Amino acid sequence: MQTIEKMLEKRHLKMLSFVAMAAVLFIAVQPDVAHAGTGGTEFDEVWEALKDWTEGTLGRVVAGAMILVGIVGGVARQSLMAFAVGIGGGMGLNYSPTVVESIMTATITGISSTPEIVSNTAGLITASVGLGM
Repeated sequence: MQTIEKMLEKRHLKMLSFVAMAAVLFIAVQPDVAHAGTGGTEFDEVWEALKDWTEGTLGRVVAGAMILVGIVGGVARQSLMAFAVGIGGGMGLNYSPTVVESIMTATITGISSTPEIVSNTAGLITASVGLGM
């Protein structure tokens, strides 16, 4: 009985030391300062070409082909689901550059005045609780 307890205790200590070493390694690898979204202007021409392709005539042709294949697949399977997937794929192709640009260029605006935010938040909380007067 005591040997099983010692074996479990050794296993527990090994696991604990592994987790501690992993945590130390994780902290040591973390960078001091992160620089996200700076530079990268050398790929602007490539992005503009891809954007023009997807939003231009080529994108419309591919989106139309997706819808056409969806119609054919829907008729073959006797289901409208393939048609819906074709329309969704075409819309996704057309709007994907706009979505990518809005995600990659998202900025956080500065706070104009803290008291205004606090009063707005307090009003929102009382309205949501139902204690608005």
